[in-house]
Amino acid sequence: MTSLEIHYTSTLHYITCTFSAHTTFSSISSTVTITTATTSFFPMAPSFHTTHPRSTTPSFTFIFIFFTLCIFSIYTLHHHHTPSPPSTTTTTHPPFSSTFLNSASNYTISTYLRHLTLHPHLAGTTPSSAAVDYVISNFKSFNIQTHVTNYSVLLSYPLYSSLTAHFSNTTLTTAADVVVSLPVREPEMGFESEVVKPYHAYSPSGTAYGKAVYVSHGREEDYRALSEIGVDVKGCIAVVKRGGGMSRNAVVVKAAEKGVLAVVMFTAGTGSGVERGTVLDGVGDPLTPGWGANGGGDVERLTVEDGEVSSRFPVVPSLPVSAETAEMILESLEGPKVPELWKDSDMMHKFDVRVGPGPTFLNFTYQGENKMAVIQNVFGVIKGSEEPDRFVVLGNHRDAWTYGAVDPNSGTAALIDIARRFSLMMRMGWSPRRTIYLCSWDAEEFGMIGSTEWVEQNLVNLGSKAVAYINVDCAVQGPGFFAAATPQLDDILFEVTKKVTDPDFPGSTLFEKWRTNNEGPPMIERLSDVFSDFSPFLHHAGVPSVDLFYGKEFPVYHTVFDSYDWMVKYADPFFHRHVAVAGVWGLLALHLTDDPILPFNYLSYAAQLHNHTQSLYKLIRGDVSLLPITSAIEELMDAAKQVADEMKKLKEDATKDDVSVLKRRMLNDRLMFAERGFLDSDGIQGRQWFKHLVYGPASEGKVGFFPGVADAICGSKKQAVIQHEIWRVGRAIQRAVSALKGELT
Repeated sequence: MTSLEIHYTSTLHYITCTFSAHTTFSSISSTVTITTATTSFFPMAPSFHTTHPRSTTPSFTFIFIFFTLCIFSIYTLHHHHTPSPPSTTTTTHPPFSSTFLNSASNYTISTYLRHLTLHPHLAGTTPSSAAVDYVISNFKSFNIQTHVTNYSVLLSYPLYSSLTAHFSNTTLTTAADVVVSLPVREPEMGFESEVVKPYHAYSPSGTAYGKAVYVSHGREEDYRALSEIGVDVKGCIAVVKRGGGMSRNAVVVKAAEKGVLAVVMFTAGTGSGVERGTVLDGVGDPLTPGWGANGGGDVERLTVEDGEVSSRFPVVPSLPVSAETAEMILESLEGPKVPELWKDSDMMHKFDVRVGPGPTFLNFTYQGENKMAVIQNVFGVIKGSEEPDRFVVLGNHRDAWTYGAVDPNSGTAALIDIARRFSLMMRMGWSPRRTIYLCSWDAEEFGMIGSTEWVEQNLVNLGSKAVAYINVDCAVQGPGFFAAATPQLDDILFEVTKKVTDPDFPGSTLFEKWRTNNEGPPMIERLSDVFSDFSPFLHHAGVPSVDLFYGKEFPVYHTVFDSYDWMVKYADPFFHRHVAVAGVWGLLALHLTDDPILPFNYLSYAAQLHNHTQSLYKLIRGDVSLLPITSAIEELMDAAKQVADEMKKLKEDATKDDVSVLKRRMLNDRLMFAERGFLDSDGIQGRQWFKHLVYGPASEGKVGFFPGVADAICGSKKQAVIQHEIWRVGRAIQRAVSALKGELT
């Protein structure tokens, strides 16, 4: 008996050929381990070596024959360019989906992440070019068409910062004893550190001297609570705790409205770590609002003094500090105790928090510079074989405030590994039906600049050809799988998670453990907030979108401690969660790329809009009517049912004649364009760049849907204004219905 076994081990990138020969007189076994010629597929491939165990009765003829068979088999596996593709494609099992899952490798993802995080790579700086080159070299090594698009944009960097506290302490006798220079760097950072010092990008330069006052999250209700206990913040320096649904920009803008001179911001639970971030309002390059800041050739740029540009910058300076530094200040404050509204503060157990103002004074200085810099988006493109003009876009940003192990390069490592697996599938004969774009964005940390400039530059083509955008920013932050999506993608997201093994519960699927309760499906969040690169795709271009991540929060966010070592020690020691996220990400892409009929379910969308409307009833007052929205939702439900029936019939039709192909194409276009119907050319009032009237940023950040209506309810409070915004939403839903039906009135 003679047997030949070929084992392809993706993790270590070598092929093990084991064969044995049995004769009447002797038995021979031999193991040959051979590194393949295409070592670019896997990093750190072991060198070629061959082992031949001794045999009591050697048979060189058998060894020669089976060695030759091994070499021939290896050659066939790696050099057979035109194998016959699978004969069928279904919505439950896209071609090569098993190959994609089975070729997962925690080792390769770990190696990618290790390389990416060797040095900090802040956008626009020299060290960032190493990360660009690493992504490019990997994409090219996988034989994926690769190109780079450059943009010249306005970025912001720190020059100098200091923070001094003047404590009032009657036990100290000299002025020097009561003046303390507070740390503005993390302890691990020396003055020669390659990590950028903590700062807020786009903060204006300035100095301020005033009493410290604690304002909690810096919300309107926080200032109202302070006013009710007699605290006047005007002329003070505010100490603000991050959170409460407030962006950094919103915190600083609100503080300026209240007469605060400067803002000191901290994040609870970070210890000595300091959270960097941007205080720019909105997304994209400030100087090219609404159009791409092309790196090559002439482009219109507004001046910083232009009202449309200057309105995006805060008018008072701000600076991030560590939780330890903030607690030092807060412990020294006197005055009223914190309002009842803040009693759940995580600092209550540490000391008796008073709000001030004073008696501690803070001397605040920040000097920064805004300057033009070149950023680089990297793209890997896999052309579709049947519908090359339909695009499925996968994206992750590459730039980081520091080392970026969690944010964002856990996602970058997963993206590169997906590219590796797609490349393997192509070598085995797979060719995607639709075109896949693998995108590595730059300058996301400054306000989604890289992705926004690209979307603005390609708006027409994306609007007519983009099927969906799948975003992963921080692939792994800790335990627990989370997803956010536009509702028509809920069902396919559920289906995909049923095929991926849960990394924390072997033997279970991700879907089985991804539940918020014992009844019903897991909770999928919606994409109204502006916190990653899905924003330009959904909020501006109307492309159906998904955002995936593992772990809700992590204590080293934007700090010097966001390193490979922290990832290995705390978040994902064996990189199994990375594998799970990459599995969901890639399988979603395969369905959206290869399913003959797009897996969109607008019945889910209609049901979700109905739920949003029920929540809206609790917020409206007076004679305001929701009929324009509710009647439009009924129309959407009817259209969605008709489309579902049409999809079922076309799936049952196995014919591939020109008429059937055209019918599927026309249906897919309607499914794709329906999301665009929710866009409004006038956008959200006060934030016109955001066009989506169902999901987008509301000014108060409390309602995760119908942002224009939410703003009118919380801001204007005038019934006529609220009713107008309701009519706008109703018309947007009707536009989606019209696109879904594909008919003119």
